[in-house]
Amino acid sequence: MTTSQPTSLSAPSTSPSAAGDAPAEIRRAVVTGASSGIGAATVRRLRALGWDVVAFARRADLLDALASETGAHPVVGDVTDDDDVARLVREAEARGPVHAVLNIAGFASGTDPIDASDVDRWRAMFETNVLGTVRVTKAFLPAIRRAGFGTVLVLTSTAGHDAYSGGSGYVATKHAQAAVADTLRLELNGEPIRVLEIAPGMVRTEGFSLTRFDGDQARADAVYEGVQDPLTADDVADVVTFAVTRPQHVAIDTLVLRPVAQSSTTLLARGPLVTRTERA
Repeated sequence: MTTSQPTSLSAPSTSPSAAGDAPAEIRRAVVTGASSGIGAATVRRLRALGWDVVAFARRADLLDALASETGAHPVVGDVTDDDDVARLVREAEARGPVHAVLNIAGFASGTDPIDASDVDRWRAMFETNVLGTVRVTKAFLPAIRRAGFGTVLVLTSTAGHDAYSGGSGYVATKHAQAAVADTLRLELNGEPIRVLEIAPGMVRTEGFSLTRFDGDQARADAVYEGVQDPLTADDVADVVTFAVTRPQHVAIDTLVLRPVAQSSTTLLARGPLVTRTERA
């Protein structure tokens, strides 16, 4: 994946910025799940645009490497831990106003049907995907209000808008996250705070399917077998960054993106994409 080198923060300006009517030098975002995949790609893109980024994740080695590469400020911690999240808020606000909180941390575990589901897998996914989003958002809303305006972004999935056999707990968590975003948007009506939901379809990242299949590389690879150009982490980060950097009065409530080979959650073309004329 080719990424732009991060740029330094812009010099003070009185002109409106993409983050709203604030000088560009104080644009600041917190990104969870930042050590790899979509989270890391989002950190790279925001830093390349001159944002100050606080990158939050559990894996210190990957987070430190990302910080060295991009200039992001690393905070090691877990979205399921109250103390870690409180420390994240303190470190982020110590750098200045926080204008965007991007809830990207999340994972899938298992493909069991509901009648054979592992409740512990469900519990772990709900703790990170749903309660982690709620915990981080709740913790940062006072900071965003102190900043005067801002954005809460929730990365869900097309699994949050549809269902598929074997999706089980993951589908349930993504539906719950979408409901959190929808409800929060209503509750914040009248305040200058946007709530954005980005829902990707099939994305090939280095770890998502491998985690889902408990490290079974063959099963993880089979998910993408024959699929022409699944989305990449950078594809999704591009859309996330686009949504966050619109003028503050523009709210992209829900945006669904998929690879062309995936027409719906359950309809996926495997093999080269060709026109009907080429098939004839």
